[in-house]
Amino acid sequence: MAWTNPHYDRSKAHHAPEGFRNLEPDTREPGGLQRWRKERKEQGLPRPPMEGYDAFVRRWWQRADIGGTDDAAWWLGHATALVRHRGLTVLTDPVLGQRASPVSFAGPSRRTPSPADVAGLPQVDVVLISHNHYDHLDAGTVRALSRRFPQAVFLVPLGLKAWFDRRRIGNVRELDWWESTDVRGAIFTFVPARHWSARTLWDRNRSLWGGWVMAQESFRFWFAGDTGYSDKLAEIGRRAGPIDLAAIPIGAYAPRWFMRGQHVDPAEALRLHREIGCKRSIAIHWGAFELADDQLDEPPRLLGEALAEAGMGADEFMLLNIGGRIAL
Repeated sequence: MAWTNPHYDRSKAHHAPEGFRNLEPDTREPGGLQRWRKERKEQGLPRPPMEGYDAFVRRWWQRADIGGTDDAAWWLGHATALVRHRGLTVLTDPVLGQRASPVSFAGPSRRTPSPADVAGLPQVDVVLISHNHYDHLDAGTVRALSRRFPQAVFLVPLGLKAWFDRRRIGNVRELDWWESTDVRGAIFTFVPARHWSARTLWDRNRSLWGGWVMAQESFRFWFAGDTGYSDKLAEIGRRAGPIDLAAIPIGAYAPRWFMRGQHVDPAEALRLHREIGCKRSIAIHWGAFELADDQLDEPPRLLGEALAEAGMGADEFMLLNIGGRIAL
């Protein structure tokens, strides 16, 4: 019997009887995945960083120092960020393990170490999940978090709560786009992104994907998750802004003919920063895993070029070290 979406709402354009969909047309051509895999193997992609992996780690990695109680934000590698504001600590897409994979012996492995582990984290109050891909939802990290912080609230996309239920992880709330929930006085709203979901060959787009906006008093934090560019995303700024701090992906964008519908490149990330009206942004989703054809050191270089061309400063769209911190 064919699977049908139990959350289907025919009044919502991103719902479908068989799952969920983007509001933009699909840019993937038939056979595109096979073509990409063939071409990257023939061309030996991705290539190492310009000065090698060891030099890249020395330049872009540091052990995270998460002490103190001041309001601050840390980038813990890939899409994992820690934000502490007014006594509330929020963790995004926690992936602190060695591989972004369903198995421990194969799949994309870290090129830079995790700058922190679950045992070294402060009290985590809220965990935000953008979607179910293995580089954003790591079962081992999530289990460790739920054991160490049993009171933490997990906020997840519509259709993903069942995954947590099967693992007996409680305190889970699942939301549709533009739905909100309150955690200790902070309002969290699930907002659109242009992406997709799957953890197996048989569950494509059966759970939703998106980003999160945290609104606490006058402070607004937008975690973009994974997204391709869309002018429709400017609605986030209009409805949930103004955004004081954003975490926006800049990596895993090559080749553009294959990746542009699901991952922004650095110039598009800067465009989203400006169109959504972000005061400051942190560049995420680069430097840890080689998930596409761009070299590990290419995203920060291209972002720097895009900032210079736009006449913007590095303090507006920030390139932190993995493990780096900024004060809020």
